Amino acid sequence: MIVFLDFEASSLSKKSVPVEIAWVFEDGRSRSALIRPAADWDDWAADAEAIHGISRELLASEGVPVEQVASEMVEVLTGHDLYASAPSWDGKWLSVLLRAAGFPRHALRLGKSRDAFMAAARELTGATITETELSKLIDDIVEESKEVIPAHRALADATLELTRWKLVREAAKKRMATGG
Repeated sequence: MIVFLDFEASSLSKKSVPVEIAWVFEDGRSRSALIRPAADWDDWAADAEAIHGISRELLASEGVPVEQVASEMVEVLTGHDLYASAPSWDGKWLSVLLRAAGFPRHALRLGKSRDAFMAAARELTGATITETELSKLIDDIVEESKEVIPAHRALADATLELTRWKLVREAAKKRMATGG
């Protein structure tokens, strides 16, 4: 099953760490958790906090321990197709989380959401539409959905990717119904 993930982080520096994780399955089931920083996680940027609104105090009081978050992720997400809008960043934070909990950094792997969008559209259209046409269909949907003001919270951002995937599927079905 397809699952879209998103992280919020302490900063965008090389030493940044995840502060929130969320995932949403294609059937709508979802999970979101604040992540209590591991003992050696000290990276923090006030500008990142200003964007996502997650404070160190909130993480200390309501965050779930790193080991618990990582264990749940490995248990629930193994065997599913995982995607993120920015897998280079989200993958970095996933690796940091997994390693801090004692898991191999590649226990879970992320693909790019756009690849899931392309695969869904191709599945529904077969060979009747060119790669260029499929790419334009996806670009149009992504562009239209940018009008939604991003929440900069993990669950809202992961849900947006699921919404885009569903919109791509609907557009592909409509295109096939109208004869291409």
